[in-house]
Amino acid sequence: MIAKIAIALSMTLPGGYAGPATLSVAARADLALPATAGMKYQEKTGDPVRLAAYGLGTKRTYLRAATGDAFAWEQSLSEVSVSPGGRLTAGVPRSYRSGYDSLIVTDRTTGASSRIRTVKRPMTASYASWSRDGKRVALTVEQKESGRWRVLGFTVVDVAAKSARTVRVTGLSRNAGFWWSPDGNLISMYGTGLRVYRASDGAVMRTYVGVGLPTGPEDSFSPSGRRLTTWCPSRVKEQVCLVDPVTGRIAQRVNARPEALFGWWDESHVIAVLARGTAYRLAVLDLNGKVTRVLADVPRTAWASDLWLSFIRVS
Repeated sequence: MIAKIAIALSMTLPGGYAGPATLSVAARADLALPATAGMKYQEKTGDPVRLAAYGLGTKRTYLRAATGDAFAWEQSLSEVSVSPGGRLTAGVPRSYRSGYDSLIVTDRTTGASSRIRTVKRPMTASYASWSRDGKRVALTVEQKESGRWRVLGFTVVDVAAKSARTVRVTGLSRNAGFWWSPDGNLISMYGTGLRVYRASDGAVMRTYVGVGLPTGPEDSFSPSGRRLTTWCPSRVKEQVCLVDPVTGRIAQRVNARPEALFGWWDESHVIAVLARGTAYRLAVLDLNGKVTRVLADVPRTAWASDLWLSFIRVS
């Protein structure tokens, strides 16, 4: 199911945003990523984001140590996501328990875990997305119909209350997905654009018509919330578009053709996977489409295994 990562992700500014980070090149570490055919992530002191987890589809999920550089295979989980600030993890287990899917939330400072029921078999709840305040996790609810997965709605997990609420949403495309907006609503693809849903009951809050589909699975909103990345609609020759969430219009088009985006590096750069010869590379891309930093060479076999990467912002 992680192979569908190109589906999905207000507009108020999060408190304390101070603008793009200034990068330092004083120290560098090449982090080995197990099971990726030798891929190494090039990290530098002062980077505005930290690679927190990655995986190969749902077959292997790796979580980075809270304070170190080692990545451990989470054999019981099909996916894992780290909360803003890095204290909590949210993992989707590989199997049901007592007929229910669930979310396992772990406090990395104490080691304490809570298993929170989400949906009943045969439904599944996956693609964990943390709200920016780190208090809730949104999951996309699916069920197989005639051998194919269909999205039914979303589940919101209240981490402190250890409770989950599932909302069915009508009119969704088969492969829609749900991610948080900065102001605590949920966004999904809708037609050739986006639709904003209220997290409490699924009520439609706003529709962005014809702006293209969200780039997900990492946050498609810039750190300030002033821009939202989409895959440009077919009428536009460029592949990546930047939407102004206030006006709902495409504000800029990026002259690049990435294979995937994994969120924003800072306010003026995104994290992209680009084809390079017979393989790929993970890079920092500016909004003019220029590569400003190479983060890793990505072997062809790793990308073909549905490689995904998850980052957290460094405060």
